[in-house]
Amino acid sequence: QVQLAESGGGSVQAGGSLRLSCVASGDISSEYCMGWYRQVPGKPREGVASRDSDGTAVYAVSVKCRLTISKDNAKNTLYLQMNSLKPEDTAMYYCAADRGFRCAATVIGGVRPPDYWGQGTQLTISS
Repeated sequence: QVQLAESGGGSVQAGGSLRLSCVASGDISSEYCMGWYRQVPGKPREGVASRDSDGTAVYAVSVKCRLTISKDNAKNTLYLQMNSLKPEDTAMYYCAADRGFRCAATVIGGVRPPDYWGQGTQLTISS
């Protein structure tokens, strides 16, 4: 079993920056696909950033150039650096891990749900 614990959410003014963290524990492998999703009430959860085991990162068009996904393997921690934040970035952000090989297709393309989810961290951007 894999446990994912997000942190770093909060309230930020538009134009600001924030970094989300996700600590992975349990039976996690460095070969897993990792990703970040977000969800607002009444809308489906959408993948915003994926990171394959070789470090390849893919981003949703809506956030490209403003978000950076990274991972510290020694700490088993996934990060999402968010810059130039906008009110429409307000959402619950979730970390996810997947054992499959089609990382971008899973996270960004939404072809299937990932194997593991975190509990989420709320981010609110004020204008």
